[in-house]
Amino acid sequence: MERLPRSVRVLLAAALGTSLTLAAGCGSTGDDSSKGKTLFVFAAASLTETFTSLGKTFEAAHPGVKVKFNFGGSSTLAQQITQGAPADVFAAASPATMKTVTDAKDAAGAPTTFVRNRLEIAVPPSNPGKVKALKDLTNPKLKVVECAPEVPCGAAALKALAAAELKVKPVSQEQDVKAALTKVQLNEADAALVYRTDVKSAGGKVTGIDFPEAAQAINDYPIATLAKAPQPALAKEFVQLILSGQGKSVLQQAGFESP
Repeated sequence: MERLPRSVRVLLAAALGTSLTLAAGCGSTGDDSSKGKTLFVFAAASLTETFTSLGKTFEAAHPGVKVKFNFGGSSTLAQQITQGAPADVFAAASPATMKTVTDAKDAAGAPTTFVRNRLEIAVPPSNPGKVKALKDLTNPKLKVVECAPEVPCGAAALKALAAAELKVKPVSQEQDVKAALTKVQLNEADAALVYRTDVKSAGGKVTGIDFPEAAQAINDYPIATLAKAPQPALAKEFVQLILSGQGKSVLQQAGFESP
């Protein structure tokens, strides 16, 4: 076929809203095919720092790809996924919240447990409530914050308290662990039951107190690609990064435990 004059080809390309290269049917490399794509990752709030870091690693290895995170309480994220929110990957803070997604057949395959996490008591650096052990949280004069029972950190807190045969009346129940931690950071609470990793990520803004009953309420974290993932290939690669030696190193440095 006779080649059209360049001026005509330019006008045609502009009218069609596409590039001359694509209009001419030229192929692209596998890397080029990912450019301009967005990977949506739904992840438990306690994974905020580590996944944000690994997301940058993923973007560096996939030029043109943007990783967007939705961090929050795992139960809320699971509900959003089952209601049709566009997502490629789900990393939950408990098997129970992941089960909501798998039961709805919204996971592409069997989830994989990639880390574990345990609770600590977070208090302000000055520790005004003089908290030293879990039993101290039963003091009605203390302002104690927990995660809501349906959130993994809240379920873990209830399990730890049951193991110690203790009852605590929190002044508030938050929808994710970061919100509970913030109450302590702002001196709006004397103590909060949060994950050890969140205490570590807060640096010197809070002090963490270990307690033996935490061993009775360790949470497994599962991750899965999703059945309706807009970017299934990228989703699989992201999960591979999380499960890789590099991913494990970042997570363990943050205080997560191996499964």
